Amino acid sequence: MTTRPRFWETVPLTKMTIPEWESLCDGCGKCCLNKLEYEDTGEVEFTRVACKLLDGDTCRCMSYPNRHDFVPQCIRLSPKTLPKVAYWLPQTCAYRLLFQNKPLPDWHPLLTGDPESTHSSGNSVRGWTVSELTVPEEDWDDYTIEEKP
Repeated sequence: MTTRPRFWETVPLTKMTIPEWESLCDGCGKCCLNKLEYEDTGEVEFTRVACKLLDGDTCRCMSYPNRHDFVPQCIRLSPKTLPKVAYWLPQTCAYRLLFQNKPLPDWHPLLTGDPESTHSSGNSVRGWTVSELTVPEEDWDDYTIEEKP
């Protein structure tokens, strides 16, 4: 995967190459957590209930290229869709942060050079999710969590 040095600081999201865009993902798995969105307030609450395709150990999708075949409602994140869904992404998400003209967190793998830094810094969902296959949707509110900024 070839990327320009520190591209996230100089290249607009709309001008990034596919490898650059994909490398923004820190592998936290938070975007794969099911969320509760309250229509009356617009508030979004994260739950510990993960998409059935999330591998809780790697914090990666088990079928990323084909995820829409299994989870049609999975968001197709792109520079075009980002303005509509940024509010729904975790506060620490690089896509959301760059969209808001904020810097990447110091533990981000693009800064550390270590793909494990997201996990070792405690900023991933590794080891504490439950699968949506085991929790009925009507019980998700029993699994809400406080999102770490």
